Amino acid sequence: MKLTVVGCSGSFPSAESACSSYLVEADGFRLLLDLGNGALGELQRHCGLYDLDAIFLSHLHADHCIDMCAYFVARYYRHDGGRCAPIPVYGPEGTEHRLTTAYADTPSASSMSEVFDFHTVKPSTFEVGPFTVHTERVAHPVEAYGIRVEHGGKSLTYSGDTGVTPVLDELARDTDLFLCEAAFTHGKESIPDLHLNGREAGETAVRAGARRLVLTHIPPWTDPQTNLADARAVYDGPVTLAAPRQTYEI
Repeated sequence: MKLTVVGCSGSFPSAESACSSYLVEADGFRLLLDLGNGALGELQRHCGLYDLDAIFLSHLHADHCIDMCAYFVARYYRHDGGRCAPIPVYGPEGTEHRLTTAYADTPSASSMSEVFDFHTVKPSTFEVGPFTVHTERVAHPVEAYGIRVEHGGKSLTYSGDTGVTPVLDELARDTDLFLCEAAFTHGKESIPDLHLNGREAGETAVRAGARRLVLTHIPPWTDPQTNLADARAVYDGPVTLAAPRQTYEI
């Protein structure tokens, strides 16, 4: 598997990065994890607009899904070649309504489903192209899911947005690469069931036995080096900060 960081800024785009979006590729199949603010433009550096095969939305906060509205325009109003066939979109219950409401002016109430084939995510295991996917609900104010993607005996686990939860520990059990949010700063913000800080991300990686940790979803107002140091203080495996255009072979 190849992982490309399309965007990794938390809450809103930074001057350097779009919001959450991660491209996972194997056997010519392209699975996109989230499509937050600004990510559609950056995505085009890594693949064509119409080359995605499936999309997973961890939850329906804008910094993880709002560029789906722009992607709707690209797929629905395409002139050359005609309207795109529906692409599978896996998201929490109400995803179609959320995107339709956010766009606010679709030609009809069902226009989104003409280019997006919506599937409701629940805690489950299923196949997406060559990938085996496991999803679990994590600890966030809205319905939110972490995802584990497996292929060829290797695994990638993406936390989505979450507070500390044993569900995430199990989802990331022995994973080869743990892409984990670290939006808060240890000793500064402390709000249960919302976000992790760097230390908590490291502790989660330790409990899970993750082989590699990549910290993501750090907002522009947070010092990423502090979160990196906090994670390294408790986790002795390789740990780095996600950055746009960064790639990983798993």
